[in-house]
Amino acid sequence: MHEQTIAKTIIDEAAKHGKIKCIVVEVGDLGHLPANKMEEVLKTLTDWDIKIVRKKATIKCEECNFEGAPVIVEKGHDHNVFRCPKCNAMMPKILDGDKIILRNVEVE
Repeated sequence: MHEQTIAKTIIDEAAKHGKIKCIVVEVGDLGHLPANKMEEVLKTLTDWDIKIVRKKATIKCEECNFEGAPVIVEKGHDHNVFRCPKCNAMMPKILDGDKIILRNVEVE
């Protein structure tokens, strides 16, 4: 049900713009839902054209100072386990790619 709450928030925000034709949603690799699940839920709840843009995650390891893409060990429902690809430190600081964002709304 968590995915429904996130989808409804996006739908409510988009609906403020008028009669919707299409929305673009950015889904981070470390977001609460996988991109395909977010797309599936939005398509179930609307008749809009849904475009999903995947945002790669960026981390900063405080152990070795690596900055870049993490190794995602496990992606579950509302949780992620990831590590530094350089030193294998678990759960480094997330810099980007952990959000789900409504990026664009196209109205009729």
